[in-house]
Amino acid sequence: MAPITISEPIWMHKPDKHDYPAAANYLSLIADAHIVDKMVRDLKKAPIVTFHAKDLIRASRLPLLAMDDFHVRQDIIKVVAGIKLSPVLLVRGGIELDLPLTIADGYHRVCASYHIADDTNIPARIIDLPSELRKVVGELSKSTKK
Repeated sequence: MAPITISEPIWMHKPDKHDYPAAANYLSLIADAHIVDKMVRDLKKAPIVTFHAKDLIRASRLPLLAMDDFHVRQDIIKVVAGIKLSPVLLVRGGIELDLPLTIADGYHRVCASYHIADDTNIPARIIDLPSELRKVVGELSKSTKK
C-alpha cells in the first residue's frame, strides 16, 4: 500500500468531551468506581504532552491493529479528509511493577496514527496510576514472588 502523505496537523488541541465518559467506561472494567472517578478527574486536569505512536504501542503492550480494522480505517479516513483527531487519554504504568501503559481512550487513533507515520507526535493527557492501585499491585507482586 502506498504511504499516506499528510501535511496538516492531524490533532485537536484538547480531547472531545465524550472521550472522558468513554475512558471511564473502559477503566470501570479494570478499577473500582471511586478510583475511576478520581482518574477521570485527574485526566481532565492533566496537561497535554506528546508521545510517538510507536512508543505508545510498545509501552501499552497492545497489538498494532491493522489498517483494515473498522475504527482504525475510519480514523485514517478522517485524517485524509482533514478532520482532526482527539488527543488520547493515558494512565502511566510502572516499570518497577511491570505494569504497561493503559490507553484509557484513543487506542484506534494511536493505531491509525502509527499507520500514517509511526513517529508522529500524538498529543495526550497522561496521569500516574493512583497510589491505591500501585499499593495493591505492589503487594500482589511481592506475594507472587514468595
